[in-house]
Amino acid sequence: MNMDDDSAEIELLEQNLSKTHQISQKMTTILNSFDTRLARLEKSILPLYNSAQILNRRASNIEKALLKIDEVASNQEGIAAEEALILRGPQPGEFEVYKDALQRLNASIAFKASDQDTLDTARLVETGAKKLAQLYTKLVAEGSSGTTPAPGVEIVKAPFPSQLRSTLHPIVNFLRTLPVPSTHPSHPAAAAILTTLKDAQRGYADMRGTWGKKCLEAHGKRVVDRADTVEPIATGRELGTWVQSVLSVARYEYDLLTEMSTLASPSQLASHFGNLLNPLVLLMTSNITSLVAFSKRSLQKYGFLILSAYEALLELQPMWDEISTLRVSTDSRNENRKETNEYKDALQVVRMVCIRMFPEALADIKLSTAGRTGDTSTALLDASVEGVQFLNNMQEVLVGSGDILSVVGDGNWKMGEGVVVKKQAIVEVSAETLLEHFIYDVVVTIINTVSLISRTQRRPPFDSFFLLNNIAYLRKNILEPRQESLIDYLTKPTQDILNSNFRTAKASYLDANFSPLMQALSDDPKEKGKAATKEKFTRFYDLLEEVLERHRLAKVLEDDAESREAIGNDVIKFLIPSLKAFTQKHKEKEFSKSKHVLWLSG
Repeated sequence: MNMDDDSAEIELLEQNLSKTHQISQKMTTILNSFDTRLARLEKSILPLYNSAQILNRRASNIEKALLKIDEVASNQEGIAAEEALILRGPQPGEFEVYKDALQRLNASIAFKASDQDTLDTARLVETGAKKLAQLYTKLVAEGSSGTTPAPGVEIVKAPFPSQLRSTLHPIVNFLRTLPVPSTHPSHPAAAAILTTLKDAQRGYADMRGTWGKKCLEAHGKRVVDRADTVEPIATGRELGTWVQSVLSVARYEYDLLTEMSTLASPSQLASHFGNLLNPLVLLMTSNITSLVAFSKRSLQKYGFLILSAYEALLELQPMWDEISTLRVSTDSRNENRKETNEYKDALQVVRMVCIRMFPEALADIKLSTAGRTGDTSTALLDASVEGVQFLNNMQEVLVGSGDILSVVGDGNWKMGEGVVVKKQAIVEVSAETLLEHFIYDVVVTIINTVSLISRTQRRPPFDSFFLLNNIAYLRKNILEPRQESLIDYLTKPTQDILNSNFRTAKASYLDANFSPLMQALSDDPKEKGKAATKEKFTRFYDLLEEVLERHRLAKVLEDDAESREAIGNDVIKFLIPSLKAFTQKHKEKEFSKSKHVLWLSG
């Protein structure tokens, strides 16, 4: 039973295997048919595939070309927009935008594909530089205009609003970064930009120089216009103060130029500062020249105006020297090039006028001797008053006087006396010594002139009044000067000659006016008796009346009460002892009770 079952199963398996084999044969046939068909299909599709690859590559290239076209179009739109921005110029509040656009254009020049593109961009950069330079010039012009300071107000700088300075700082800083030949030699626009910056800086110098001059000229004109009404020495000092203002403005402008200059190289700064300084220097020298011409009209009256101005200008010389060096750069100096020094030239003009003062002062004193004889005037001689005034004025300008006397030379101020002008001594004479010598010569000249006029042009005894009045005036006002500074220059010979001549003048006055009274009371052996005594007293009385009448006509030391009282005491000491001795000797005789006798006898 079991065998039959196994056989049946085996037979069944064989039948299934046969069927499986038949199915496998059929599948193999079908697969072989597929292979044949696939081979035929591949042969049919391969050309299409190859064509599709070519198309895909073309499509990719087309896509890339389109992207590039879009990029170029976008760049062109950007360039057009920036070109419009540059051509429009910097707008209020948009400086940074303008600056960034110029920086992008400048940077793009290095990457341009063609020379034409580079030149176009360079021209745009140049245009932007010009637009910024125009804005710079406009702001500088705004800061260099307006209301000028009032005349008489001391000026140390020409106004420039701080707000405009703040606005200009970023513009100046950016302009200094623009390409110029020294920093970007290959940049196509470098030379044109340098020219633009030079023009802007030249315009700055012109505007600031003109504005500084405008701020200063009203005060300068005031100094010149008031010269005829203001005390001369005060006018000279006021000129010095004004010149100091000119130099202060110039120094301030140099500092401002270094801050606001579009080109910061030393040579450019020096060159343009020279342009800026020119109108200020021209104004300064013009006013100095005007005052010199004014003083020359009457050196006797206005000499100390120009001398005090000279002293002030001497003091300001170092300030000018510093400013003058700023307009010449160290790299442009040439030993063979003659540099102008306007201040020195102006100072020399003033000095030449001052040199005339001292010889002419002595000459003017001597000219006082030209008068008529027989004059009874006892008033002060003009030369005495003017001589004292001259010495008093010298006290206020001792530095200037000493410097001028050093130029004239010791004693050469006496050229009018036929003194030969001496060459400068090997050992220089100090200014103090020169002042002492000149003051002595002034005193001697006045005394000699007064003495000569007293002898030749005054009628006795009025000559003694005239001599005493003048010598006493000189002695008091020179030995007791208006300012103590003159005392230091009064040497012993100067003091001695004043005191000696005062004693001589006083003795002459007493002798001329009171000696006849004493002679009238003197004993004469031939004249004895009461009648002779009475005659002497009558003669004394008549002479006293003459003296009193003379003193009513001719004043003694009229404006000096203290000295007049001292002279009165000297008269009493001179006369009263003789009168008392006479009356005591003849006391038994009766004398007139005249008020004069009672007054004189005490």
